[in-house]
Amino acid sequence: MRDHQAGRTDLRGDCERCFGLCCVALPFTASADFAVDKAAGTPCRNLREDHRCGIHARLRQKGFTGCTVYDCFGAGQQVSQITFGGQDWRTGPPERARRMFDVFPVVRQLHELLWYLNEALALPAARPVYAELRKALEKTEELTGGTPEELAGLDVAAHRQEVNVLLLRTSELARAGTKGRRKDRRGADLMGARLRGADLRGASLRGAYLIAADLTGADLRCADLIGADLRDADLTDADLTGAFFLTQPQLNAARGSAGTRLPGSVTRPGHWTAQV
Repeated sequence: MRDHQAGRTDLRGDCERCFGLCCVALPFTASADFAVDKAAGTPCRNLREDHRCGIHARLRQKGFTGCTVYDCFGAGQQVSQITFGGQDWRTGPPERARRMFDVFPVVRQLHELLWYLNEALALPAARPVYAELRKALEKTEELTGGTPEELAGLDVAAHRQEVNVLLLRTSELARAGTKGRRKDRRGADLMGARLRGADLRGASLRGAYLIAADLTGADLRCADLIGADLRDADLTDADLTGAFFLTQPQLNAARGSAGTRLPGSVTRPGHWTAQV
């Protein structure tokens, strides 16, 4: 079996090999996350000619918190260097630039699926579905290597649904060994919920809205966090050991501390206040 930890390492944004696609292709809406409105396909006013952010070290102070949270799962360098062979959107014809901007979010979704599939294949409890997971991984990798035209015409939503069936089965297997009652809070509205010290071991929080929820000291071991909205959720001293399908963008959007225990697939965000 391939080294799935290494596979996940490859699925991280590498801005040095990207043409600033997230700063151009994606739209911004003026909000607490973005200081200005920006249309899709229009370069951010902070994007320099060398495709680097002119205020990268001051994004939060300048009102661009959303940029510090975002991660393309490596789609930026894939589209820039592989799909379009290192051709810069600035120097080519407008048609190529538009196609590059159309393809980028498609590849980003495929790479996110690759992240989940790699993680699923690293879970011992998912062994009964390893064969199916490997097939889904291979198919998704094959799709990422498509031509710009193939990627633009891909029904990525249908592919996500196929993969999600396997990821749901993986979740059930991974959480089956958790002691006690495994809470099912899929899609639950838990915005601002007071969950300090809550026992959420083995809970399914798939797609749950945990915006600004107080999860201080909560036990989230072996919880399924796929798609959970953790913006401004307080994870101070929470235990996420063994939590799965947790991505770096989710964690970046939350608040935490030096006492927050994390799974090995993610890193502690630099903006979290260190525990005194």
